[in-house]
Amino acid sequence: MGKPVTGLSLAGLVLVASGFASLPLAGQGRTPPVLHPAGPNHGDDPYDVVEDWLQPFAEPGFVWGSHPGLAVESPDRIFIIQRGELAVPDPLPAEFTYYYGSAEGLSALSPRGAREMRNVIFIVDGDGELIDSWTQWDYLFEGTAGPHKISISPYDPERRVWVVNDGREQIHVFSNDGSELLFSLGTWDESGDDQTHFGRPQDVAFMQDGSILVADGLTNSRIVKFDRDGNYLLEWGTRGSEDGQFNAVHAVATDEQDRVYVADRGNDRIQVFDEMGNHLATWPNLNFPNHIVITANQEVWVSDNQPVRLVKFDTDGNRLYSWDANGRGPDEFGELHAFAIDEDGNWYGADNVLGRSLKFTPMQGADRANLMSAPVPMATPGRARRYRR
Repeated sequence: MGKPVTGLSLAGLVLVASGFASLPLAGQGRTPPVLHPAGPNHGDDPYDVVEDWLQPFAEPGFVWGSHPGLAVESPDRIFIIQRGELAVPDPLPAEFTYYYGSAEGLSALSPRGAREMRNVIFIVDGDGELIDSWTQWDYLFEGTAGPHKISISPYDPERRVWVVNDGREQIHVFSNDGSELLFSLGTWDESGDDQTHFGRPQDVAFMQDGSILVADGLTNSRIVKFDRDGNYLLEWGTRGSEDGQFNAVHAVATDEQDRVYVADRGNDRIQVFDEMGNHLATWPNLNFPNHIVITANQEVWVSDNQPVRLVKFDTDGNRLYSWDANGRGPDEFGELHAFAIDEDGNWYGADNVLGRSLKFTPMQGADRANLMSAPVPMATPGRARRYRR
């Protein structure tokens, strides 16, 4: 049973269920995709969804906007970003509940009514209850489509919060409590391809020495590396389809060997590099990969999106397991734009199209080999952590 729409009276509204075109889910904006086959070791979803997990809190008459990203600091501190709040559609579809994409034909990426850039960065506990909303930073995203990804480095004892503001060509770095904007990479509202500018940056990742990798991005086609203080070090990549080239650099992640994994979304593949940008491998046969998570056990998990599919690789690119999660059901996604894992083995997914985030717990009796293992543990506050080699 869906939750009622917060602050909205249903009385007197005309309820309609017709007139809404069928929504193409993941990869909106493309011509109808050719769906890739499942590939080897495809099976059933080994997780149970926590139904109605995230608790609504929007202003009366509004619901969440698109959810492009989330980051898990602990099982009771989950950061979520949204692309503003959306006015509840009028007339109201009969099946509309508490999130924008709950009704057939509605997409949080292309809403039909007002968008208010409000509650852009918020934090919830393990029960999905609101802890805090950083409304003091909403103004940074005014006039844009909203933020793109959010990250916390496991190697950073300060647990600073990195938010990609691709609409303003910057990456903002906040104190963990949100009280300070410490610094930003890139130049406000200026696109470019030099050492101080980005072209639609999409994601950030971190190496064990504190250096920073930026997936830059949609206008540009490169990875840019900075030191721990934000000083430019090097870059690699040009636009194209050859090894070492990119078409829509959408995500970046690192493993314990400081190898760099890049979601080359427009080329439907993952590419792997060393820390200096030398090409090591290409993993083909994906279809719109959006995000990469590498666990402490060095599993490489990818959210593929046409259809929405979770795919597990080892660091050699062997495809170990996958399952589909495409649709509008309580455990499905219109587009799995980003995801994260907590130390208890739960995982969380941000839905860019339907406008919600979901929580999953391991199914009783599930084969542990098919589950996501624990994430790289966070550094202890005041003390940096580094992997043993």
